Amino acid sequence: MDRPQLAEFLRRRREALQPEDVGMPRGQRRRTSGLRREEVAVLCHMSTDYYARLEQERGPQPSRQMIASIAQGLHLTVAQRDHLFRLAGHQPPPRGSSSEHISPGMLRIFDRLADTPAEIVTELGETLRQTPPKVALTGDWSGFTGPRRSIGYRWFTDPASRDLHLPEDHAFLSRMYAAGLRGVVALRGPESRAAELARLLLGQSPEFADLWADHEIGVEPDEVKRYQHPEVGRLDLNCQVLLDPHQSHSLLVYTADPGTESYEKLQVLTVIGAQRISSS
Repeated sequence: MDRPQLAEFLRRRREALQPEDVGMPRGQRRRTSGLRREEVAVLCHMSTDYYARLEQERGPQPSRQMIASIAQGLHLTVAQRDHLFRLAGHQPPPRGSSSEHISPGMLRIFDRLADTPAEIVTELGETLRQTPPKVALTGDWSGFTGPRRSIGYRWFTDPASRDLHLPEDHAFLSRMYAAGLRGVVALRGPESRAAELARLLLGQSPEFADLWADHEIGVEPDEVKRYQHPEVGRLDLNCQVLLDPHQSHSLLVYTADPGTESYEKLQVLTVIGAQRISSS
């Protein structure tokens, strides 16, 4: 662990970021060049004291999980993330499809969507980030662990995961999730996380096993997603997708046609999401 270089790198990266770069309000009477330490601590999900000690060349060696959180909070590129890991005395995590490090460009777009249902997901349907309106729409998916992080896995193993969708859409969505996973398995190979997920589902879901045996591929999502929300009722939403091919992450943004009932209900969910954040 190179404490002096680690501290210097963290200070330089913090000073290079402005509040608006990370979706934070600038506020008044701001004298700090770049972000404040307490702002970085919030972004990295750690105490201000812990982060300050790193910049002051004090404290124990941070764990790999902590360094990954700092790299994401500071909106580092993959090269910068790897450099940070080495300064902290760790080998960098692998790059490519298995990486959960979100690119700075995608994060900048996501940070500007605070009033819109949006999420960043992996190719296995694991949610990495959600905006408050997206949490209000579908629930908080950030707390799932293991295979349950994948929406496709939950679809076939947890009946409650289907409650938000109209019963007449269930069969199509089952085909879509099975075909989507088959495509990822073919792309990543028999030793991949996708293949392990398929093996788990084959042993747990007869429905998935039947669909898997069909070898169906290329079942694309419908242009309009239909939800049955417990608080606002039926919503018909469009879903726009921005793909980061280097990280295999997708930014999903949900919108409704202006003037429709779904548009009005989406505004209600935006208010609900903001209220839940302010009261937490």
